[in-house]
Amino acid sequence: MLVYQRKDLPADPVFEPNLKSLGYFINDKDQIRQIANPDQEFKYKISNVDRWNELNREAMNECIRRITLSRLQDMGVSTLRLPLGVTADEPHVPILASSNLQTAKRVVVVFGSPMQDLGIWAYRTVGTVSIAEGTVVSFVKAVLGDDQISSGQGDTAVVIANTGQLLYHNRSGRAMSQRSWLALPRESAVHPGLKITRRNKVPRNSNWQEHVECVFDDVLAARGRMVSEDTRFDIIGVAEGGLAAVRYLARNWSKWSRYISAMCLAEPTHSRRSDLFLDPSLSSDDDYGSLACPPNSFADFIATRCRAYVLSDQPTETPVPGTLVYGCNTYASGEELNSECIMPAAWRHMLPWLRKLHDDPQYEETPMVIQEDVDDGGWEAWREGVELID
Repeated sequence: MLVYQRKDLPADPVFEPNLKSLGYFINDKDQIRQIANPDQEFKYKISNVDRWNELNREAMNECIRRITLSRLQDMGVSTLRLPLGVTADEPHVPILASSNLQTAKRVVVVFGSPMQDLGIWAYRTVGTVSIAEGTVVSFVKAVLGDDQISSGQGDTAVVIANTGQLLYHNRSGRAMSQRSWLALPRESAVHPGLKITRRNKVPRNSNWQEHVECVFDDVLAARGRMVSEDTRFDIIGVAEGGLAAVRYLARNWSKWSRYISAMCLAEPTHSRRSDLFLDPSLSSDDDYGSLACPPNSFADFIATRCRAYVLSDQPTETPVPGTLVYGCNTYASGEELNSECIMPAAWRHMLPWLRKLHDDPQYEETPMVIQEDVDDGGWEAWREGVELID
């Protein structure tokens, strides 16, 4: 049996989160490319040892996060700590909010995917398209507008929640994602990662459902303090971030119905039958299996003032199957392979629609049930006695 002393174990690799040190630069198209090979994107596999590859990737991701936050700060977007009232040295989760949050009459709220860091749509898109498109930078600029960014005033504000960075590292004093946690320094390259204990959980933000509820209760519900008394909200939910928002509003719709203008969901994961009828005032004896909804209910709101965007090989905005599953009209996002890339492909279609519904409180979508084409090998036709001709 071989026994290694600590001094014989390989040291944990260190990669400085600096583009130049990593061998990269930002070209004139806002793309990160290799200094040695300007046409090449980020290279993940630099070693046969996974630990080296993972830490190199985390250093690159940290560079992207810093660039993103710096650009957002230049647009007047600042960080809020949740739960509200905690100090910088207490466990907290950061979210982003524009400087006009307290005065804006309209607030666009984004509940992103738990698989991504704060302000990031998809690192994949950062690599293939640009930093601005793979992060919320272009999105925030479009929401706020150039005039509003330069003046710091305007009728539309933005809030970016943080469903992905919910582990608090006490030594560094920051919240991080599971991926970043696994990349924390270790005693050696072969030692196990740090254990997660209750000290690494943030009160009322221990999971993505709690975090979304905390954003609603601490920020969006603080009318007259954090937001204006008559502010109305446009909600954008991505994957489980959207699911958490749907579940919260379904349980509390009587409290929020006056303040939510519309919703858009990217990569929705909720179920119409099990997630839209959580209001305790609804009778459990009623059958809501069809598209019929109780008047003024949350399900009725979803059916008439919500859209879902999903993976599809159809052109963007093409109606696709999904209405019976999600309870709202469902559209092709413009992305057909990677669900994390739905938002970079679809947000430019979401924003005009959200603006339209904010300006017209009486507008209602007409539910569309799209027949899904399924290749059953001719079984249905054979069952109905239809002759098939090749």
